[in-house]
Amino acid sequence: PPLHWYDGETLQGASIEIAKRVLSDLKIDYEIRSVGPFPRVMALAERGEVDMVVTLKKTPEREAFLLYPKTIALQNPVAAFTSKDLPLVYRDKADLIGMRGAMARGNVFGNGLDEYIKEKLNVQEVNRPDASFSLMLLGRVDYFITGYYTGMALIWKRGDEDRFVAKEPYLVDTPNYLALTRHGKCADKLEQIDARLAVLKKTGVLDDIVRTSIQRWKNHPVM
Repeated sequence: PPLHWYDGETLQGASIEIAKRVLSDLKIDYEIRSVGPFPRVMALAERGEVDMVVTLKKTPEREAFLLYPKTIALQNPVAAFTSKDLPLVYRDKADLIGMRGAMARGNVFGNGLDEYIKEKLNVQEVNRPDASFSLMLLGRVDYFITGYYTGMALIWKRGDEDRFVAKEPYLVDTPNYLALTRHGKCADKLEQIDARLAVLKKTGVLDDIVRTSIQRWKNHPVM
């Protein structure tokens, strides 16, 4: 959240609403499914057992079985979150070297950040992203790397806006796409979907959907 979350009944959030708007405008029937953890989503996508995944960063590995529109659906910059009490002079990612970090298990950020984390930083993977904020308060890690919107959604849910901060400049500003599976039933709709996304982006509809989803999560952060 606020990009997407499961509320116990169905998937909610900006990426879901963007996909619904595009498919509805194109009069393409759809069914929203929550199929479980992210690795399972990817396995189903690779086999063509789902037709669309919302939303994803682009990687060479994923392009082997996914088709990406040219139009970016969402921008989700990646940030290093820290306690406001942490004495850190932060100018860029090099200032994280020598400190203890955390990130959610299986996260892929792109734009060279994954390689930088592996080669330069001391980052442990955690199963529950929200646990990273507790680890920071306990002094067991110094920072948490995640998407800006994801991190803020967790902070809003905790009610901890006064205790944590997303450091700027962001580590990377990675585009997220509405991806189609190569072996799915919508592979031939790529150009239509891209054209509709482009119109919705130009007219500000995509930004409006993101703002509405942020407010919805703030009002009722249930996951």
